[in-house]
Amino acid sequence: MRDDQVLVGECLAGALYWNDFLAIAKATGFGDPRLVTSRPIAIGDEGIAARLAPARFYSATYRLLKLPGLEPTCEDCGQAVRYNGGIAGSESSWDLDGHHSFEAGRVTTVCGNSWRMLRETRFAPFFTFIGDFSRHYGIFPGCGTAIPFSAEDPGTASQGCC
Repeated sequence: MRDDQVLVGECLAGALYWNDFLAIAKATGFGDPRLVTSRPIAIGDEGIAARLAPARFYSATYRLLKLPGLEPTCEDCGQAVRYNGGIAGSESSWDLDGHHSFEAGRVTTVCGNSWRMLRETRFAPFFTFIGDFSRHYGIFPGCGTAIPFSAEDPGTASQGCC
């Protein structure tokens, strides 16, 4: 497919397999890639769609933060944050990723990785931080490990964790 000029022109040839992207991101130091948004790419030409079937294509936006020592899963250490507002264009709420939306003034439970992603980056001035890493309560159940690999559309499936 990479040599097919039509597929190259449609930006489909050479598309990166989702799991390969995640592996590359992790291998280059982005320990916990966070899916912000995704949407299926519709292929309107029936001939092209038939040639590509059963492959599905998505446009995906990730937030990648290079923080050493992030956990491979969402560990519950009892942390929470409160978004204080102030991020331009996001005064009433702000999204870290597709399943972490922070409403201004509301305390929100987060995993250790999310806590660090806020505390150790440019986002820190906009949050109040609660807790530390002194206690461990286990892994948050259903912590996004199926996405984007669930049967549901990755743009709409709930990751169901912190």
